[in-house]
Amino acid sequence: MSSPLNFHLEQYDGPLDLLLDLIRKQEINIYDIPIARITQQYLEYMQKAAEMDIELSAEFVYMAATLIHIKSRMLLPRDPELDKLLPEEDPRQELVDRLLEHERFKSAAEMLQQKRVVEEAVWSNPQIAQFRAEDDDPGLAVTLFDLVKTFQTVLERAKHRPVYEIGTEEVSVPDMIRYLRGVFEQDRGPVSARDLFERQRSRRAMICLFLALLELVKLQAVGLTQQDSFGEIGLKRLKGFEAAFAGGDTLAAIEQGYN
Repeated sequence: MSSPLNFHLEQYDGPLDLLLDLIRKQEINIYDIPIARITQQYLEYMQKAAEMDIELSAEFVYMAATLIHIKSRMLLPRDPELDKLLPEEDPRQELVDRLLEHERFKSAAEMLQQKRVVEEAVWSNPQIAQFRAEDDDPGLAVTLFDLVKTFQTVLERAKHRPVYEIGTEEVSVPDMIRYLRGVFEQDRGPVSARDLFERQRSRRAMICLFLALLELVKLQAVGLTQQDSFGEIGLKRLKGFEAAFAGGDTLAAIEQGYN
């Protein structure tokens, strides 16, 4: 038997963060997760958190139930004759897909955040005074991770609503940047990020919109706001908005990057 994993009870943003950490620390192949071992370690984390009076959200409990369900499905014997007629999908596949999707968006947010920190540490920004004076009440500090969590929540909710796919729809990230330009030119006040995502009719459009927002945040054309703790993430137009679209060079460079 493998030795139990030593936990330091780090704080995780959600159950997917915890599962990814367990997989990375043990160098497990994410496409072939040993579900029994991971389930045991996941439950150990929850038990130790309870012993230390660390409150976990309902998402952790739901994921524990999901892991136990997957484990039970993998233990049940499968009729070979039935497999010939109707091959059964790997019970772990949906979990693997969710983990890969979560890792992609987390990595994108981390990359953009690190790039911005390095740029601010190396080069001075002559417009920083205008940026700070733009709003006397900037609200609470909001990071790209908050935007990622909002996006993931909307994606989860979108799984349970009717999907209207348009065969000829070829929406792209540059298309969504133009869409956002129109939104912020029409409405100068903060716009709800959740509302923007939920207006989209397809999963592809939501993903392109998310990537477009990351590009505009990187250009300091759009900023993130939050008025209350655990409140909705808002998007506001910044001073760099006009400069980002001046001349069309920025949009052309982004189009080239996504070709």
